[in-house]
Order: sequence, then C-alpha cells, then structure tokens
Amino acid sequence: MSQASLSFVVQDASAFARALGRALREREQPPSHLELLNLIARAQGFRNLQALKAALAPAPHAPLAVEDRPEPLPLSEAARKALMQFDSRGRLLRWPTKFSVQRLAMWLLWQHFDARRVYSEREVNEALNRLHQFGDPATLRRELINHKLFSRTPDCREYRKLPARPDEEIRALLRAWRLQRRAVA
Repeated sequence: MSQASLSFVVQDASAFARALGRALREREQPPSHLELLNLIARAQGFRNLQALKAALAPAPHAPLAVEDRPEPLPLSEAARKALMQFDSRGRLLRWPTKFSVQRLAMWLLWQHFDARRVYSEREVNEALNRLHQFGDPATLRRELINHKLFSRTPDCREYRKLPARPDEEIRALLRAWRLQRRAVA
C-alpha cells in the first residue's frame, strides 16, 4: 500500500471514538493496518478506505468540451473517446473500459517519459500518479508493459521507455493532444 497522506475532519470526535471502539471490541484479535484503516473509514461513515479517499479527493478538472478540442486530422471514434478520458490538465480521469481506448490512452501517458532514462518502479509510479486521477499506478504501469511501450527487468527494479512506432491513428491522436495542450496553456 502506498504512503499517501489523508486529511479529514472528525465532526463529532465522541461518536467517531465510540464507533471505532465498538468495531475494535467486536474483533477477537488486533486488526492489520489495512483493516484498521477501513475501520477508521467506517467510523467516519464510509464503506471502506477507498470510499473515504474518493470523498476527500479534490474534484477533477472537468473534461474539455468536445467543441473546445481542436482536431487537426480526422480522428477515429476510439481516439476521440481517448481524448475525452483526460481532464483539462491532461490527467487520465478513469480507466477506459474498451481495449481500443485503453491502448490509445497508454500512448498519451507514454509520451511523458524520457527514452534516455532508466526509471525505478517508484519513479514510474510517481510520474503516473501525476498523470491520472483514479489512484492505480500499478495498473497503468502494467498496461504500459503489456502494450509494449515500456520494458522492465525481471526483478522489476528498472523500467525503460521503449522506442515505439505509432500507427496513423496514434499519430493523429498525438497531434490532436499537442494542439489541445497548447490551446489550454
């Protein structure tokens, strides 16, 4: 589990302490750290830690309106959907459900990495955390490898951006992405 700071306000400290104490008394043995985090989230009125984190996360910037997105070349439907998965700051809002959109989204993330550099797993995670909103850098890291855009050593200590040749659909998407980024900046 990653070390992320989590700030929340307890409206009623007494009710919070009672709920947490009750949950701890019902257990036969001390909870693990993850179970304790979930108990804290439940005492705050949330289903689990992920629900608490989601409630506390800053509101993502709204995706750009379709009419605000410049399209230099005709884009495929999947490429248009891939662009719509990113907010105005260029962060992936959600993991796309369609494989064709996932593949294109990976290219948009791939372009943020330096091909001359060797990354540690931590560095890849930190970069991916800046590039997405849903808190799952492991999935994105794995998908970059599955799509043959990244390689890693067997011990997962070193990650490298692979030289990849985008097809015509991806080149059009990357051009549209760059124009869109310039329009926002």
